[in-house]
Amino acid sequence: MQDVAREAGVSPQTVSRVANGSDAVRPETRIRVEAAMEKLGYRPNYAARALKHGEFRNIGVVLFNMTTFGNARILNGITAAARDVDYSVTIQTMRSGAERTLKAAVERMKQQPVDGVIVVLEERITDFAEYKPPRDLPVVLVTEGAADHCPTIDGDQYGCSTAIVDYLMSKGHHTVYHISGPVSSRAAESRAKGWREALEQLGAEVPPITIGDWCADSGYQAGIALAHDPNCTAIYAANDQMAYGAMLGLQAAGKRVPQDVSIVGVDDSLVDMVPRLNLTTMRMKFDEIGAAAFSMVRQQCEGEYVPSGVKTVIPTELVERGSVRDISA
Repeated sequence: MQDVAREAGVSPQTVSRVANGSDAVRPETRIRVEAAMEKLGYRPNYAARALKHGEFRNIGVVLFNMTTFGNARILNGITAAARDVDYSVTIQTMRSGAERTLKAAVERMKQQPVDGVIVVLEERITDFAEYKPPRDLPVVLVTEGAADHCPTIDGDQYGCSTAIVDYLMSKGHHTVYHISGPVSSRAAESRAKGWREALEQLGAEVPPITIGDWCADSGYQAGIALAHDPNCTAIYAANDQMAYGAMLGLQAAGKRVPQDVSIVGVDDSLVDMVPRLNLTTMRMKFDEIGAAAFSMVRQQCEGEYVPSGVKTVIPTELVERGSVRDISA
């Protein structure tokens, strides 16, 4: 910094203001300082800045994996929100085996220069109920359900199911069959619960559930099987990949969508990927979830209170295309 100040003919304080993005520097001075930085290869020492100001402006994010559509979009929302306020993001994936706990994940992230942690908790883990975050490290969970010691946020997993059942039943269907996600998934569990309880509340028959694995092939096999059930006129699949696979399975078994069987998915992950997409779906606003999670952890980092024991819910949105038929007439 001293070298840059000498090169630009300014004080070290002016160099510091330029490095920190302060507006209290005249444009011509800023240009001169930035030219000196470029010439001398100067870059800010963020470790020193953190020691001085007591913050890293860096948020840690822990995920089970980064390849699923929902996780990728949540991560995109987090990083975009962080970028807008000059924060950085450090990413780690959850370890397997005995260390697959909240405590292990946060302790591992605590070794990094981070001010707070977001954990995208898509699977059940053993210490969810009793986990308490460190006093000096804010933690936000992206998960289904509230936690006693951490703020939580997620899409409306339960409500999207009740809305889909109500929607299909309003079209004249007597019941709705369900292709769920894997049993390890918290979201799949909540979506299945919403489906079942919505049917029960309407006094409709609850058909046997078909368990999938989020992938299109499991939906395809389910579609072939359900094509042979004469009572199946409506299917709700817990994500769009399984829904699209089920459509192909139904068609391979001689059924037409939506003339013979109506189908609805969740997440809207196939838009811009599948040409002439006609799948009706309940859109999950994953980017919005990620941005809101970042805002919640940043608020805590800056000393604001964010309540625990309360889940922030981001509502879903029905996107009607062409995979549902109204048979009420």
